[in-house]
Amino acid sequence: MKKPKLFNKHSNKMTKHLRNIFGTLVVTTLLFTSCDKKESIDNDCDGNCNPATAESFNNLREKALDKLTQNFQFDAEDTNVVFTSQKGVKISINTSCLTLNGEPVTGPVDLEYVEIFEKGNMLATNKPTMGLKPNGDKALLLTGGEFFVEATQNGTALETTCSFQMEIPADLTGGVDPEMILWDGIIDDDGNLVWDEQERDAANGKGGVFGEGNQYFGFFQSFGWTNVDRFYNDSREKTTILVGVPTGYNNANSAVYISYDGEETGLAQLDTYDETTGLFSEHYGQIPIGLECHIIFATEENNNWKYAIKAVTIVENDIITFTEAETELATEAQLATLINGLP
Repeated sequence: MKKPKLFNKHSNKMTKHLRNIFGTLVVTTLLFTSCDKKESIDNDCDGNCNPATAESFNNLREKALDKLTQNFQFDAEDTNVVFTSQKGVKISINTSCLTLNGEPVTGPVDLEYVEIFEKGNMLATNKPTMGLKPNGDKALLLTGGEFFVEATQNGTALETTCSFQMEIPADLTGGVDPEMILWDGIIDDDGNLVWDEQERDAANGKGGVFGEGNQYFGFFQSFGWTNVDRFYNDSREKTTILVGVPTGYNNANSAVYISYDGEETGLAQLDTYDETTGLFSEHYGQIPIGLECHIIFATEENNNWKYAIKAVTIVENDIITFTEAETELATEAQLATLINGLP
């Protein structure tokens, strides 16, 4: 098969920071070993490639999310229940606080749970870490974990009148960061997620998160998507960037993400698309000039991931372009390995 490859817009630079040299070597190794003969996917369509439909692209994301979904069941009369996730997160729920249409719940309850710590899973499920700033702009967040928790009975979503607690191993994201706070996930009509800072009640300790030892302790006020995060900080001057994608692709059947070199716990997304120019945009002006990063184009083809990755050093008003010839195909597992291995 034609081996996957990275495309470096600035290959004429003769020096790199030692960390980035090492990271690039790791990614290159992954790229050339991720597709063995048994799992190889032919991307040579002899010029007859058809762009993905919005439905097929969304289905690919839904499959990725389904694979990460963990299911538990308990009896509402057990009062206090504790579950331990695959990653070692402990979820403690006071069942006496569960309500259905305002009435206390009795009988069996189903719990649906998702945990995301790695960039590869963020990309595959379309759950990047973009937080709302006070002025409405969006900027990169660094995460201590993204979580979805939902309790249902006979398929109907329940509510809780008190907080439920989660104990999150901090070593999953590099150790305790005292600046972490809680964020609520908001999903728009197009299925895109943005994070909004959760209001905290300091008087009774609700709505907060704190680190102790090597754990985060979070007190979640409602079911749904919640994130332990803080904004990425960089004092360099900022700029906007534009990204062009292959013909036939737009924000309905593809996506563009940014992986910041040196930051393993966050994934940015270019969330706007201009139908006139055919360009994705980070129009908030939040990208640091001089930032070393990897721009990722992702879409679907034949129930697999179609992608391209470019190593870029951001310049003012940068424009990055992907072509069809630069794309490769990969399984979800192969793509996640590539994304998680970026420097």
